[in-house]
Amino acid sequence: MIETLEWTLLDGEHALLVKGDMRRARERFDSAYAQAAQRGEADALARAALGLGGMWVHEHRTAAAAATVRVRQRDALSQLDAGSPLALRLRIRLAAEDDYRTGRQDAIMALVSEARAAGDPVALAEALSLAHHCVPGPDDGARRMELARELIGVASRTGRRSDLLIGLLWRAADLLLEADPHAERALGELRSALDGEGQQAIEYVAGAIEVMLSTRGGRFEHAEERAAACYERGLAAGDHDAPGWYVRQLAAIRWYQGRIGELVPLLTDLLNSPMLPALDDSPYAGLAVAAAVAGDRRLAEGMLARLRRGVLADRPRTSTWLMSMYAIVEAADLLDDADLAGRAAALLVPYAALPVMTSPGIVCFGSARHSLGVAAITTGELDLAVAHLRRAVHENLALGHWPAVTLSRSRLGQALALRDGPRDERARRQLALAAQEAGTLGMHVPRHVAERVTCRQAGPRWRVELGARTALVDHCVGMLHLAALLANPGREIPAAELAAGSPDSVPAQASAQRVLDGPAGRAYRNRLAQLDAEIAELEANHQPRQAQERRAERDWLVAELASATGLAGRPRAFGCGEERARTAVGKAIRRAVDRVAIADPVIGEELRATVRTGLRCSYDPG
Repeated sequence: MIETLEWTLLDGEHALLVKGDMRRARERFDSAYAQAAQRGEADALARAALGLGGMWVHEHRTAAAAATVRVRQRDALSQLDAGSPLALRLRIRLAAEDDYRTGRQDAIMALVSEARAAGDPVALAEALSLAHHCVPGPDDGARRMELARELIGVASRTGRRSDLLIGLLWRAADLLLEADPHAERALGELRSALDGEGQQAIEYVAGAIEVMLSTRGGRFEHAEERAAACYERGLAAGDHDAPGWYVRQLAAIRWYQGRIGELVPLLTDLLNSPMLPALDDSPYAGLAVAAAVAGDRRLAEGMLARLRRGVLADRPRTSTWLMSMYAIVEAADLLDDADLAGRAAALLVPYAALPVMTSPGIVCFGSARHSLGVAAITTGELDLAVAHLRRAVHENLALGHWPAVTLSRSRLGQALALRDGPRDERARRQLALAAQEAGTLGMHVPRHVAERVTCRQAGPRWRVELGARTALVDHCVGMLHLAALLANPGREIPAAELAAGSPDSVPAQASAQRVLDGPAGRAYRNRLAQLDAEIAELEANHQPRQAQERRAERDWLVAELASATGLAGRPRAFGCGEERARTAVGKAIRRAVDRVAIADPVIGEELRATVRTGLRCSYDPG
């Protein structure tokens, strides 16, 4: 029986450390634990309990499985001499699991120091690797790299190949997370070390990193094929991260393809999976942006409401935190939530120089400055947006992340167009380049820039809009003419028809037009009725100044109507002078455009560039 127990333990250790077969290792250690408990073999019980912890932290995802392993490890520890190497290794494992679950790192780092002092290379290697899991946030890059570097050195003393492979893996991942230009060289060193005898668990992680690199290179079909194959390898190795990593990699591909909305069902399923770490909020953020793209505003806002209590609160920065913030900013932009975008940007500023990446480098969304630029667009800080997005383009070029370069160019074009107008040469150049790159990569770049000016009445004023820009303009007769042109882009309307207020009702060749007939006349009379109601309400509410303003406009309208009608209130003919119509309408439209320009110079300049007056008037946004 003892020989059988030792063989079971050795088989489990071989499966875990040599083959990287976590599924078989769990089965063998579970069997060994039962045998050791039955025989009362304390050392064997401790070895089995240690093996049940696995290679990484938090391998047992369900509450029941994690609690069972924790109880077994504590029970095994209680039966050992407190000063033995096995006891130290069990304390390291228990501390790492507790720190990872709560987002702390103090206990495991103290045990790293204790393992150094104890002089046991195996205990130190395990402490270094497990501690690396417990410092996952964007603030911890330097500490992670020190742990990985020390682990590579200690591996020469343990005699265990898996320690060297894990150290090389962590080093490659850490360099990727810091946007180090030598990261792929480090990944190549890991690949060389893996040649020969396979190690399923580490090969799975290395393969997931290579999926990210394919996506970053814009090779979407290749990346999707590799992601599916990598998922199967992860399942075969018994890695519980396989489903979540696959969904994240697919989401990155679909995001750049403009198809993220298709993943709402898949992300919803992932959200409810017990395989996710407790502190991982990224599925909420991913579902928020996917739902916003799909047009499900209620679902998107529901997910963001949950995130306000987690990612956006004072919670530990996890390995998925930057990815969550990226999705939050994009969802806030889609929902026009400037407050949320501003809050997210304030949290992101310290990490502007980092790439948005999920440890250990399985998904990358490019420079964090891209998110800061998008947030600034949403909050209307256009100079800041331009500055962030210019840097994002350069940093994404340095990463070799071509889809991110394309999106940042597109957003830079948007920011320039919003700030300087859609006809700005720099804006047009960036948008054209982004469109060209998107076509080459097979990407979908959203059309962020509205090229048409629109206007509508808003009480006593007119609301003129160009994309995110808005100008509120007092009513004047020229605004009626301008509204008719903006509602018919590309169409030439005779000035006489605009003066008559009925572009459709009178033949273009008529020599006399009826003034204030048709839609324009009705607009005047509707406004007169609206003013009467507003004056009565303001007087009832004891607001004499506002009432006097409305009364002045009413008197002007009454005079306009009186001058435009003849005996018995019949519409007066404009006369047979088309030149008179051209002069009057042109002056009225130019005065209206001047009012718009005072309220918003960019919209005003756009109207001056696109509105034509003369015998025939038009709005041609090009």
